[in-house]
Amino acid sequence: MLELAIARALYDDYPDFSEGRLAKIRSHVVSRASCAVVAKELDLGARLLQRGRELIPDEELQRLMTNRNVLAALLEASLAALFLEHGFRKIEPAIVDAFAGRIEYALTSHVDFKTELQEALARRGKSVNYTVLNVEGAPHDRTFTCAANIDGEQAGVGNGRSKKAAEQTAAQQVLAKLGIS
Repeated sequence: MLELAIARALYDDYPDFSEGRLAKIRSHVVSRASCAVVAKELDLGARLLQRGRELIPDEELQRLMTNRNVLAALLEASLAALFLEHGFRKIEPAIVDAFAGRIEYALTSHVDFKTELQEALARRGKSVNYTVLNVEGAPHDRTFTCAANIDGEQAGVGNGRSKKAAEQTAAQQVLAKLGIS
């Protein structure tokens, strides 16, 4: 439902964009990271804290209300409940409005370095794969170090709070080295 609302808004608002560009923008806008940002903007973490006190100890709630994955899941569950209660047509404008900032960000920012690198390398007859070099920290507070490997050689290294974020940073580094980004 989220993907449908965003895809339709993008298709209607940007009819001159290629299918590939629209797909990249949509992918970023509906990502877990974007859902977490929107959940924070809607103050869903504070609502979780208010409503969850009888069920979960405050210390655990404090941790949960700032966890990106929990916030994204909370937003997705809220959208599902609204859909079931009101139907798609009634909630679609609110979804698009809530994600308007993420759409604007995706339109004005380079958001997917991994795809950009993969496409650039494919044009040169090469490919990239990613390996995890290191993982540090407690399960809820990890830092990943990943390498981007081109034809078996390490071409870039990146760090991030998730494996995907570390891979994006590594891909960005390689793009910069290649003079593409």
